[in-house]
Amino acid sequence: MTEEINPGLIVLLGSGETAPTIRKVYHWLFEQMCEPVKLSILETPAGFEPNSDKVAQAIADFMEKRLQNFHPDIAIIPARKKGTPFSPDDPDIVSPLLDANVILMGPGSPTYAARQMMDSVAWHTLNARHRLGAHLIFASATTIASSLKALPVYEIYKVGQDLHWQDGLNFFDAFGLSLVFVPHWNNNDGGDELDTSHCYMGTDRYNQLIDLLPPESTIVGIDEQTALVIDPAEQCCRVMGNSDVRIIRNGEEKLFRNGQSFPTGELGSFNIPQPQSGIPAEVWDRVITAHQAALETDEQTPEPPAEVLELVEKREAVRARKEWDASDAMRDQIEQLGWKVLDTPNGSVVEPV
Repeated sequence: MTEEINPGLIVLLGSGETAPTIRKVYHWLFEQMCEPVKLSILETPAGFEPNSDKVAQAIADFMEKRLQNFHPDIAIIPARKKGTPFSPDDPDIVSPLLDANVILMGPGSPTYAARQMMDSVAWHTLNARHRLGAHLIFASATTIASSLKALPVYEIYKVGQDLHWQDGLNFFDAFGLSLVFVPHWNNNDGGDELDTSHCYMGTDRYNQLIDLLPPESTIVGIDEQTALVIDPAEQCCRVMGNSDVRIIRNGEEKLFRNGQSFPTGELGSFNIPQPQSGIPAEVWDRVITAHQAALETDEQTPEPPAEVLELVEKREAVRARKEWDASDAMRDQIEQLGWKVLDTPNGSVVEPV
C-alpha cells in the first residue's frame, strides 16, 4: 500500500449517546470527514438483552433524524453473543464493518461487552478498520470495556459483589497506554441520600477500588454528557460536551474543561502501533482486501461532467437565497443526467446514481 495510513478519531462518551449535547459531537465528527458517512452500530454491549436490536435501532433512528444533513448510511450488526447464530466471531455477521468509516458501540453492560468482544473477529475487525482510518465512538459502557481493567458497575452497584475489577479489552495498550475509564464521573442520581459519583460507586468505594488497580494505571474520569476525543494522528485530545475530563496519573490529577485540548502525552507514553500489530492475519487480510477494493473503486469513480458541475454551482446559489422550488428542480435535472447530489454542512457532494 502506498497511501499514508493514520488511525481514525476515538470518541469516548461519559454518557448520553442520544443526548442533544452529544449530537453536537457527532456533528463535529462527521464534518471532519471528506467522504459520505458509513456508520456501523454494534449491538454487542446490550446483546444479553432480548431487545438489543431495538437499543441499536434507537441510536440509528437518532442518527438518521438528528444528523440527516449528512445522509448517514447505517448498518446494525447483531453480534450479540459468542456460540450463537449471532456471534461476534461470525465473519458474515460482522462484514458491514469492512467498509464502515464510523463504528459505534452503544450502551449495555461493560463486563458483558468485554467478555463477548475479547479476542473476537468483531473486535479484531474493529481494530483493523480503526488502524486504516475509521473513526470509533464508544458509549459509556463500551468506554469502560475498552479499559485495561473494566469497572463491574452492575455487579457492584446492583448485585452487591465485593469491590473488584475485571479484565477489559485494553484497547489503548497498542498505543502504549494503560488507561482505566470512569464515565458518569459527576453522576448525582442518588441525590443527597446516596453518593453515586464516580460511575455510581461513590467516593468511598471509588477510593478503595483505586487501590486495587495495577500501579501503572492512568485513570480517566469523564463527566456525563461529555466526550473525550482522541486524535492519534495529531496526538492530541479534545474535551467536548457539557463538562469536564480528569486525568489522574502518578498520583497527580489534571482537570480539562469543555473546549480545552491537551496532548496525548498527558495520558502516558503515546505511540501509534503498526497497522497489523496484534491483529490475526486472516482478519487483517480480509480487512485490507476490502480496503484496497474501496480505494480502487474510488479511483474508478468518474468525474461529473461540466454540465453537472455548473448545475450544482447554480443550485448552491439558489439554495443560499432559499429558493427551494428552484433548488428541487435543479436536483431533478442533475439526477436526469445520471448524478445525485447530497447536501452536507460542507457543501454539495455529487455521486453517480
